[in-house]
Amino acid sequence: MSRATLSQLERSFSVHGVEEAPSRSRRVEAINFQDAALAFLDAYHAEPEAEGEELSLMIEDCETGERQCFRIDVATGDAAPCDQA
Repeated sequence: MSRATLSQLERSFSVHGVEEAPSRSRRVEAINFQDAALAFLDAYHAEPEAEGEELSLMIEDCETGERQCFRIDVATGDAAPCDQA
């Protein structure tokens, strides 16, 4: 897929840590919620302090208002939906 085509698919997302206030969110451009979480991690999160560190992020589609939460293993980049407990 060309970069021009990819950029046409990108949307704006607002991302912040689950424990942080939404006012501390950052805007990222991505093609889906998981991509937005990983883009946020790449751009704004420091190196992991300890092996096994996880970060929970709330991602909101700026156009639709849909929200999803992802838990990310900072060392590996593995992402999964937050527990719905």
